[in-house]
Amino acid sequence: MKRIDVVGFGPGGYEYMTVQAIEAMKAADLIVGYTTYIDLIRGIFPDKTFLNTPMTREVERCKIALEEAGKGQQVALVSSGDSGIYGMAGIMLQVVQASGEDIPVRIIPGVTAASAGASMLGAPLMNDFAVISLSDLMVPLEQIMLRVKCAAEGDFVICLYNPKSRKRKDYLEKASDIVSNFRKPETPVGIVRRVGRENSSCELTTLKELNNAEVDMFTIVIIGNSTTYVRDGKMITPRGYVLKEV
Repeated sequence: MKRIDVVGFGPGGYEYMTVQAIEAMKAADLIVGYTTYIDLIRGIFPDKTFLNTPMTREVERCKIALEEAGKGQQVALVSSGDSGIYGMAGIMLQVVQASGEDIPVRIIPGVTAASAGASMLGAPLMNDFAVISLSDLMVPLEQIMLRVKCAAEGDFVICLYNPKSRKRKDYLEKASDIVSNFRKPETPVGIVRRVGRENSSCELTTLKELNNAEVDMFTIVIIGNSTTYVRDGKMITPRGYVLKEV
């Protein structure tokens, strides 16, 4: 039966993939995705047929998936992380709806970079948090920074995706300056690089020192709220449980 599975395969490593995601990719006649993502999974599914396109060609990938599913193939359209969080789920549904084709689309979630990165740092996302991308390819910079301000003012833990690139060298600095209006300089900050992939690493710093940190497009930055603290090398945001002395 022709179908499109929009698969979130996690941050990259096989150990982060859900059983449902693995089964969907195994069952697919064709796996379609962004070139970098296909490179991450090609070795895991060596017998599969792959089709990839470069960055910013998301609509084209969806149209390819739709066309191939229309031929009777079962297609897996892949995203890293969760397919419904900065992934391909929304645009795939829109493309199918616009086409008028009666082809079922199944959304398969995955482990997000935020949750995988948080696990490396300790437990920084134990209370309310906001996830904000600093990429302005789809959202104007002014609106991004307004979201940062609102999240900071609301005392959310803030997880920043896409903190820096060659063209966006000072967006993280702008964001940290905004947060600094609402948080103390010693507020804990976690930095995770290449989560779930080879050579992944993490470090702890503070809001005051954040602008000196080494970050890039493959980095997740988690800024604690007013209650977040670091102990024994772990970043922790209390949930509010009352601990009795043992």
